Amino acid sequence: MSNRIDTCFESLRAKGLTALIPFITAGDPEPGWTADVMHALVEAGSDLIELGVPFSDPAADGPVIQKASERAIEKGVSLSEVLSYVRQFRQGDVETPVVLLGYLNPIERYGYERFAEDAAASGVDGVLLVDCPPEEMNLLRAGLDRNNIHPVFLVAPTTTEERMERIGRQSGGYIYYVSFKGITGANRLDAESLAVPLETLHRLSGLPLAVGFGIKDAESAAAVAAVADGVVIGSALVSALSGASSSDEAVERVQSFLAPIREAMDNSGP
Repeated sequence: MSNRIDTCFESLRAKGLTALIPFITAGDPEPGWTADVMHALVEAGSDLIELGVPFSDPAADGPVIQKASERAIEKGVSLSEVLSYVRQFRQGDVETPVVLLGYLNPIERYGYERFAEDAAASGVDGVLLVDCPPEEMNLLRAGLDRNNIHPVFLVAPTTTEERMERIGRQSGGYIYYVSFKGITGANRLDAESLAVPLETLHRLSGLPLAVGFGIKDAESAAAVAAVADGVVIGSALVSALSGASSSDEAVERVQSFLAPIREAMDNSGP
């Protein structure tokens, strides 16, 4: 069953455009600003939002996102709070897909079925759990399917073709391709090296492919946009938001950061 994620990628494909997919940590810099920041992301040209669920041990994340998660947790941001931000966002935006990105533990504690139902009611379209491969998704998967929430999975440069095909069968919406082995926020992106593995992954999965890790500015985003269906930008955006003293300043930072990236992506060509 299709949802907003599928509609988003189909619309962009018809226009010859690449999805701009920003990541922010829910509740950072301030819990009360998250919905406003999400709206600002859309106004700045974002097509899909990855909303990070704060977790105390974010092993796959670099220091920027780890610190953002710590700040949010210190301010009492829980999974319930994250879902409330999505509900607030949906009061003004019923079209932009929202994917929750995080780790399995908060969902396990919340309850799998309860989470799937509450996430759907809040307006969540997808879930990406960095520590939960398809083989370990069984307890959550049934609830996601019943509530039309897509499970999104990661593929790394070291992933075999056999496993790519298996992940493609289990994934929904899109696949997140990690541009290099390591943690978020690192700076080793080589966009030219992405073309062949992305071509292979697309052939084996048939799904849109979003690339993340190492994308930090207009130049790197445009380079990836030329070969991918989506460009994920996280640590650099989270860093740009940190230190904002008001909701208005956070909104301004989002717009000034993303506007040149959107323009560069749209001019990147096939």
